[in-house]
Amino acid sequence: MNLPEILAPAGSPEALTAAIRGGADAVYLGAVSFNARRNAHNFDAAALCEAAALCHSRGVKLYLTLNTLIRQDEIPDAVRLAEQACQLGLDALIIQDVGLAARIRAAAPEMPLHASTQLSCHTPAGVRELRDMGFSRVVLAREMSRDEIAACAGQGVELEVFVHGALCMSVSGQCYLSAVLGGRSGNRGLCAQPCRLPFTAVRSKADSDERALSLRDLSLYEFVGDMAEIGVSSLKIEGRMKRPEYVAAASRCFSMARDALFSPGQKGADSELLSDLQSVFSRSGFTNGYYTARRDSSMFGARTYEDVTAAAPVLKRLARLYDKEVPRVPVSLTFTMKTGEPASLTARDREGNAVTVTGDMPERAVRLPLDGSRAKAQLEKTGGTPFIASAVCDIEDGLTLPLSAVNALRRQTLDRMEDLRGRAVAVPFEPGNSLPEPDVEGLHVLKNRGKMRIAARFSDVRQIPQDSIIDGVDLIIVPLDTPAELLYELSKRHELCVEIPRGLFGAERRTARLLSRAAGAGIGAALCGNIGAIPLAREAGLSSVAGFGMNITNRHALDALALRGVSAAVLSQELSLSQTRFAKGSPLPCGIIAYGRQPLMLMRNCPGSNAYGAKSCREHGGCGLTDRRGVRFPLVCAGGCFDLLNSVPLWLADRLDELPPLDFLLLHFTDETPEQAARIISAYRNGGEPPEEFTRGLYKRGVE
Repeated sequence: MNLPEILAPAGSPEALTAAIRGGADAVYLGAVSFNARRNAHNFDAAALCEAAALCHSRGVKLYLTLNTLIRQDEIPDAVRLAEQACQLGLDALIIQDVGLAARIRAAAPEMPLHASTQLSCHTPAGVRELRDMGFSRVVLAREMSRDEIAACAGQGVELEVFVHGALCMSVSGQCYLSAVLGGRSGNRGLCAQPCRLPFTAVRSKADSDERALSLRDLSLYEFVGDMAEIGVSSLKIEGRMKRPEYVAAASRCFSMARDALFSPGQKGADSELLSDLQSVFSRSGFTNGYYTARRDSSMFGARTYEDVTAAAPVLKRLARLYDKEVPRVPVSLTFTMKTGEPASLTARDREGNAVTVTGDMPERAVRLPLDGSRAKAQLEKTGGTPFIASAVCDIEDGLTLPLSAVNALRRQTLDRMEDLRGRAVAVPFEPGNSLPEPDVEGLHVLKNRGKMRIAARFSDVRQIPQDSIIDGVDLIIVPLDTPAELLYELSKRHELCVEIPRGLFGAERRTARLLSRAAGAGIGAALCGNIGAIPLAREAGLSSVAGFGMNITNRHALDALALRGVSAAVLSQELSLSQTRFAKGSPLPCGIIAYGRQPLMLMRNCPGSNAYGAKSCREHGGCGLTDRRGVRFPLVCAGGCFDLLNSVPLWLADRLDELPPLDFLLLHFTDETPEQAARIISAYRNGGEPPEEFTRGLYKRGVE
């Protein structure tokens, strides 16, 4: 059984202190930009330097979150921030953008990179792929069960799992709700949390909860031992937007639970502390539904008035958890006192640091000499410091020194040791190091050779129009589980691609079998919306088309994926049209979603089924959610997961002449009939006016 670290959040300097004194082994925090909690207090350059010294002097690791998508024009600033982190000797960078990761890996190969949960990794193949891309740790998706997490262990990379805090309804990295509804992107650190607003399942029971997208907070306190057993390296607490009292309580609870596993006689957190942790912040209590594979209505909850009022009485009590320095760094002290020499004290820590300080000259004792036991007792009084001291004394008989002088020597020595431990040990950084050039041939059928190509993605093959219409489409994308005989027949007449579901929870083996079957039917490509899909397609001999779920926002990301065998790419739907121009000149054909009800959230727990039952959902031919204004958002099943779709379709057919020089447009069909699909395809070939209700998506305004 390994000893997992306790990783705590710090959204402010006070929360950083609370995490350290609460017992965290590592802390993660953000700078003022490029982090997924841009509304937290965060840390400017000076505060980041102080944070590094504070953590390292106390034996606590410090990870910097660079976990947002990076646009092309932002790459230089993001790289400079990474260079600053290297200069400060931070212990790792948490990164979402694979392009930025590739750039940093080239400049600083010794800096550990942690793959953010925003990369939506939830399969063993995904873990291996990120390992091979240079990540030393993967922060797994929060929606995984115990068995799914265990299957990802032993892949040559550390695993990090969220164990406490807020749960998003969407798989992290696959939520576009805040961006599409209000221009504030969760992938850019500015989520406005519209999912916490009232949403109701369509045709739901009259007494159903209006918080159909609001989950209770996660807590896996009782499973700490189990996670250590299956190989989890880091237990992560969510909460960079939460109070220091919450950070201290969560850090203390989980560090006590972990320590109880490895220290005989040590107990976990008592019932009062666990109760206080729930009181300081919860949403109608906690859930462990994903970990225990009980994905049902019991997971849903909202922050109530009772939850808010419960916090007030415990805040003062929890503040005491971090009001004093907690000794946590072992040091050995050697005190020497000889005739004719000033007294000296040497301190050594377990990392090989050593300092020696000389003090006053000892005197010949008139009455009571200073003996070793008294000196040792004084030297080991390290309260108010981060040190736990074990002292050895070498004192010549008959000498004395005032205890005040011994105390002063101890203070000076430990102050110098703290300063020494807090000094930055820079990680080498060479900004001029070049990235490897991808040597790939892009998917031929999607290359723009003087004519914008059209790819059409269908949720069901029954949506595909007759051949006279579909002949105008350059690539047809169909579900991976399409019957083999249909795949074979379609592939004889059309260029065909299969779509691997973005959610592959526990479905790798089945997916691999279906990909092998598709290859046998003559299919040559697979649409991959998740990092774990790429190696599955590659192993089946299929070309990979990176889907919108890969969140590509810069040229470095294109090149990094090309090196992994990707042969075409759908760019992020959070880019404005002008921000897609980085794709010009890429060896990969690049396109955008140009039509369709855009997927807004990928979920593993269906709010519709939880409201009125899966059977009822099927009987009604699908379900949806309505917001507080009565707007309906369809819900569709997608490979064992659920997609929340936009209320109106994206439309660009009347603005084709305004589009940047892309290779192809992707028409994303979800609930259209064959006749509707035919009209839409014709409109995108010849130009066509929009329907009565439509959206331009984010292609005009972009996101913050």
